[in-house]
Amino acid sequence: MVLVVLAVLAVLIAGAAIGIYNKLVRKRNGVDNAWAQIGVQLKRRYDLIPNLIVTVKGYAAHERQTFESVTAARVAAMAATGPVEKAKAENALTSALRSVFAVAEAYPQLQASRNFSELQGELSDTENRIAYSRQYYNDAVLTYNSAVQTVPSNIVAGTFGFGPREFFTAPESDRGPVHVRF
Repeated sequence: MVLVVLAVLAVLIAGAAIGIYNKLVRKRNGVDNAWAQIGVQLKRRYDLIPNLIVTVKGYAAHERQTFESVTAARVAAMAATGPVEKAKAENALTSALRSVFAVAEAYPQLQASRNFSELQGELSDTENRIAYSRQYYNDAVLTYNSAVQTVPSNIVAGTFGFGPREFFTAPESDRGPVHVRF
């Protein structure tokens, strides 16, 4: 009788461990999928930037330093790996792109250009998609990390090497309030 109870208990524990393991795998795959979606949107952004540079260069060829900084930031962002390094590189790229749009403000003919206007719209749409993808990724990481760090799944996670993942966050310097000057 005792052996039967122990056998049933062992089967229940094994079944629970298998269920928890499968849940962790699904959550980890969800994080990986969310990261891949960020990559898709970032590639779209990277593909738009050269067209934007060429368009603005046609009107403001003497702004060479601005174009070089955007190009360098784009290359660095494309080479960055992992959420922390990628977030830092992407924030530098966003800052560099702001300088291109600042240059564009000085050229009314450029702003009236249909090509520039379409590129600006596509880039804005892409930025919104990136923001959504980042949020989706961070939500997936939160769910996964919670599963990895709470009892009883943390026991299975530790046994099978499931570790916490990093969030895709902005650096501390970018988290403060925005100062608007008039």
